[in-house]
Amino acid sequence: MAEEYPHKIALVGLGTIGLSMLAMHLRRPDTTITVYDPRPDYESQIRDTLPSLLPQSQTKSQSGSESNQIDTLISTSRLKLATSLASALHNATIVQEQSPEVTASKQALWKEISKLTGPDTHLWSSSSGIPASVQSATCDDADRVAERLLVAHPFNPPHVMPLVEVVPGPRTKVGRVGFVREYFGGIPGPGTCPGTGAGAGTEVEGGHYRAITLNKEIPGFVGNRLAFALLREACYLVGEGIVSAKDLDSIVTASLGPRWAGSGVFESYHAGGGEGGIGAFLQKLAPTIQDVWGKLGQVDIEGEQGWKDLVVGQTEEAYGDYTPERRKKKEEMLGEVVEMQKKKWAEL
Repeated sequence: MAEEYPHKIALVGLGTIGLSMLAMHLRRPDTTITVYDPRPDYESQIRDTLPSLLPQSQTKSQSGSESNQIDTLISTSRLKLATSLASALHNATIVQEQSPEVTASKQALWKEISKLTGPDTHLWSSSSGIPASVQSATCDDADRVAERLLVAHPFNPPHVMPLVEVVPGPRTKVGRVGFVREYFGGIPGPGTCPGTGAGAGTEVEGGHYRAITLNKEIPGFVGNRLAFALLREACYLVGEGIVSAKDLDSIVTASLGPRWAGSGVFESYHAGGGEGGIGAFLQKLAPTIQDVWGKLGQVDIEGEQGWKDLVVGQTEEAYGDYTPERRKKKEEMLGEVVEMQKKKWAEL
């Protein structure tokens, strides 16, 4: 077992992100995954949700039953359900937490984990914005948490979206960063069925995930800072009655979305500048850009709530409940976009 499955992962926290991460880790054939969540119903959550996150050929193979497929993963030791944090961490080589986005909770969790794992165990947080240095601030130096801990921030849903933001703290060892990049680089795409039998971990082929390392810590990291900046302006525009929530979404999906799927912010404007590139673009549009930058909306998420009532009301009216069927269709569309990206970039 040690040679077949060198990566023994303990996933702590099985909410929406945790379950998606579980499906992602299962696609790498040299892993076993032990999961733990303090909720008493977390096993039923796995059985109800995990099959829909795995490839259809996986859920319908062998037994023909989604529930039995989970049993197969368990019986072959690819998946283990722990009843305590200590049992989940036993012999783990990698610990990845998806606990609530509360600094004090994460600090307490890492202190507990540090007492139950060996000094070589890799420590990863899926935090959306709390830096590793903050999470490890209350841990004892003797436990070496600060030098082992880094953020491996996925984008929702992780089993489809290829980006992982790797954010080391100032004390994180360089070798830990190299390891996490290599690990995610070896995870195949969403259409790959996880092996369930002995010897499943003999070969690893990846190419789906892109692990981007940030040079410095910053709250929210990069992806969410960009997304939240757009969200703030979107809330301002709807709150001011300039555009409806549904029409704003249409503007994004019919302009920025398709363009950004093939080119990022800087490449897009570099192309927009013609022969002079982005330098020419910034020069030609400087007055307009500065006028917009100087008048970007300011909204306070904890203050006056008029804009929030409009955004929530219009969004709920436009889209209703976000049903599992709608989520599945959106994930399929995301997957098709990602596969198109991979194909086209390989041709460039």
